[in-house]
Amino acid sequence: MKASDLISDYIPPLKHTDSGEKALRWMDELRVSHLPVIKQNNFVGIVSDTDILDKADPSKTLDELFDVLPRPYVYDHNHLYDMMRLFSETKCTVLPVLNDKEVYMGSASLMDAMTYLSTMAGIADNGSVLVIEVSERDYSLAHIAQCVETNNARLLSAFITSHPNSAVIEVTLKINQNDLSRIIQTFERFEYTIVGTFHRDSFYDDMQRRYDELMKFLDI
Repeated sequence: MKASDLISDYIPPLKHTDSGEKALRWMDELRVSHLPVIKQNNFVGIVSDTDILDKADPSKTLDELFDVLPRPYVYDHNHLYDMMRLFSETKCTVLPVLNDKEVYMGSASLMDAMTYLSTMAGIADNGSVLVIEVSERDYSLAHIAQCVETNNARLLSAFITSHPNSAVIEVTLKINQNDLSRIIQTFERFEYTIVGTFHRDSFYDDMQRRYDELMKFLDI
């Protein structure tokens, strides 16, 4: 999934001559906290509701209110993971998408990116979650997948979490089976450490709760 695939039709750019009041009104209607600003289809920067509210007179144009705006963006060919990293780093709710010539193509929202990411990760699919630990030196996704597949199961997704100053990594596996007993035995036979297991219902409910909390935060 590339950034260009996540460009949203419902997020319009602001013009540099638009007022701060108009920007705030659009953000409120769209339920976002940021919007891109363009000048003759050239990306100027991104403005936030808090930046505008800090100004004494939001009825002025964006040109008058801001000398310089921050310019976070992704290229149209960037992967979804690159977008999520930038969303996390900038705390933006919207990211502009530019082509290689840095011409503005549109914007992608954090909400749409997270919705697609949850689908891609198989979060809502039937199955269970198994969390294991393994040393970085011994880590092999091919071997982990083999441990799952030799028990007539399928690995839907895998996420790696590393810890600072540790040679051990945590691997979270989504597997398309509810009964993980034989799979756990296989991992234990190869001396993997089992951290925890989660059935689909409890895991999905937790992820849904976290997602709902994020959506509620974005609505504020």
